[in-house]
Formats: sequence, C-alpha cells, structure tokens
Amino acid sequence: MDRFDAIRQTGFPNTVNAAAQQPAHDMTPMDIVYIEGLTGRTVIGIDKTELHEPQPVRMSLAIGVPAIRACTTDRIEDTINYAAVREALHALLASHGVQLLEALAEKIAQLLIADFGAHWVRVSLAKPAKFDDVESVGVLIERRRARSMATYASLGEGLIPN
Repeated sequence: MDRFDAIRQTGFPNTVNAAAQQPAHDMTPMDIVYIEGLTGRTVIGIDKTELHEPQPVRMSLAIGVPAIRACTTDRIEDTINYAAVREALHALLASHGVQLLEALAEKIAQLLIADFGAHWVRVSLAKPAKFDDVESVGVLIERRRARSMATYASLGEGLIPN
C-alpha cells in the first residue's frame, strides 16, 4: 500500500454542509498518521504447518483523525503516538488467537479505533513468506468509528394498551 494512495482514497473531502454551516457527517477533513511496513511474527493460518511456529507478517496502517492538535501544540499527547501503537501491535501479534488474516486485520482496526481514537483506519496485512513464487498474500481493510447515536425510550413506554 503506497501511503499517498491511502491518503488520497480516504473519502473525506473537505466540504461543509451549507444549510447547517457545520461539517457534514463523515465529511470532516482527516489528518492521516501512518506506519508503513511494520514487521512482526505471529502464529496465523489455517494450514497445520502454520499453527505452531510464528511466521513473519507485514502491515501498513493509515490512521485518520480529525485535525491533529499536535500540528499547533507540538505535544505528543495531542497526536497518535507511533511508539505506543507499535508496542500495542506487537502485543496483539503475540496474543490474538485468530487464524485468518482478515480476523487479525479486524482486531488491529478495532484496537486503533478503541484505544487510539482513530476515526478511520486502513489496515494492510500481509504474509510475505506464504508461497515461494509469490511476493506476499494479504488483505486490505478499512473501518470507520461507529456513529454515536443517542436513542430515547420513554420510561413506561408500551405499558398501556392502545
């Protein structure tokens, strides 16, 4: 995954809802923090030969957050801390317990959203040594933070028959 392709294809144009004069939902400009070519070792796969020994995996991440405050504050607390993400990913590789790259990519995406405040992520996850005649096999997924929608239920609603 080329980092510029990841940024170009985020799908977050810089537009404003003219009627409301507020950013349209899912149209908020995103700043993209990326980690490219992180390598690690993990037990992953469905073949019996893959289920016991760790094998190499390579990942690239694009992590979208609205207007990173660190651009103006110059404080690590106001951005995605690459070192903390890297550490969390290596811990996940050591403990995930799934067999498919798709399931591991999902766990990575949810980790970035839940623990690091990402609003949008693109995760490229590959096995570079799966086949002798193929450079790598893998999966590329995108996820967005779920919209928080408040719901209202009236206390006692439905208790009185019509």
